[in-house]
Amino acid sequence: MRWRLTLLVAATTSAVVLAFLIPLTLLLRSLAEERTLATVTADATNLAQIAANYGATGAAAELENTENPLGTVSVFLPDGDVLGAEVGDDSANIDKAKRGLAFTNREDGHAVVYAPALTTEGAYIVRTEVSGDELHRGVGRASWILGALGTLLLALSVGAADTLARRLSDPIKDLAAAADSIRDGRLDIRSPEHGPPEVVAMAGALNRLSARIEQLLISERESVADLSHRLRTPVTALRLDVESITDPELAQRIEEHVATLERTVNAVVQDARRPVKANVTSRCDVAALVGERVAFWSALADEQGRSLRTWLPSRPTWARIDTVELTDVVDVLIDNVFAHTEEGVPLEVTVNTNAAHEIVLAVQDGGPGLPGADVVARGHSNAGSSGLGLDIVRRAAIASGGRLELGRSRLGGAKVQVVLSPAETRTRERMRQRRSSAGGGLTDRLRKLTKIGSSS
Repeated sequence: MRWRLTLLVAATTSAVVLAFLIPLTLLLRSLAEERTLATVTADATNLAQIAANYGATGAAAELENTENPLGTVSVFLPDGDVLGAEVGDDSANIDKAKRGLAFTNREDGHAVVYAPALTTEGAYIVRTEVSGDELHRGVGRASWILGALGTLLLALSVGAADTLARRLSDPIKDLAAAADSIRDGRLDIRSPEHGPPEVVAMAGALNRLSARIEQLLISERESVADLSHRLRTPVTALRLDVESITDPELAQRIEEHVATLERTVNAVVQDARRPVKANVTSRCDVAALVGERVAFWSALADEQGRSLRTWLPSRPTWARIDTVELTDVVDVLIDNVFAHTEEGVPLEVTVNTNAAHEIVLAVQDGGPGLPGADVVARGHSNAGSSGLGLDIVRRAAIASGGRLELGRSRLGGAKVQVVLSPAETRTRERMRQRRSSAGGGLTDRLRKLTKIGSSS
């Protein structure tokens, strides 16, 4: 916008300046010619009269050395002699001048002035040839001055236009930066309210919207936290009831289920009370975290006789996702393999970067594969589980700007790929923060409110 306005003003000013300077330069050229010719004509007329006077006294030869600083002078006497500069055949114009007419001929960029003085002896004619340089003396300098003034005017107009455009565009840039920050979930960011009245009104509306959304999110999180907190009482009562079960094996199994339920409730409470902007600018080294989680699951893989292979890049692979959230994603994907395949089925975990510089986390197994394309649907499961696992993975991928891809593994079973957006470098992040006097994914944050720590 800024450059477009500046270029528009520059083009308009250039057109105006050219429309003014070109006719003015031509006018100056014409005025210079008229001024020079008027001066030369007056001098030639005077000289012709002087020549006539000298001729009456017989001293016309004394005009031999007469000079005119504006042109080359020749004096034609009544007897046909020529004093001064030699000229070629110009009899037609000389005969015309002998009739007593003073006139000017323009030829090939120069001019010739004829001024006669009639006497009883005949006509004394002064012929003055004026070169093009003399005709246009001073025009070049005046043109340079006009050009400099036009350039100065253009520069001043462009400078003023750039200043005005910056005053218009900078508030809009600040507004866009604030909107981007709000999109990323930084709901505490406020757009500076400056600039044109329309932009100020828009910034105020955006700030009020951001504040309202932040209030709604906080209220919703508190509601979820309160609900989860209420669940702790019946869970505690259930744990006490388990102690009254006489069958040790049944009691242990139910105790494990109660412990899992209690951990899930605690996770919901903790996630609900997490600050609204907790995961906004988070970045995580995917390769390092996947390596840690694979090491954690390797003990269970060894116990079940599974081959757990990994391929991780040696360099850090930073993705725009929270560490806790990525931990849940990796655990869900690996746990799905353990839960839905037979013991001894191999699995493979890889991390790489695709052509679009996105981080790709892939988990493959040698099991029977996925039962259908609807396994990602929330609450859907063909294995008796809650059906939330892959939905959690999908929502986490989308929240990071990525996606979830399902396919057939080269091991013969399922292949689940989580594509994550690369994280901004710290330098870029600081530059972005500086551009915004205050700091997008609102839908992503709303989705996190319903996150439940279970897998499909």
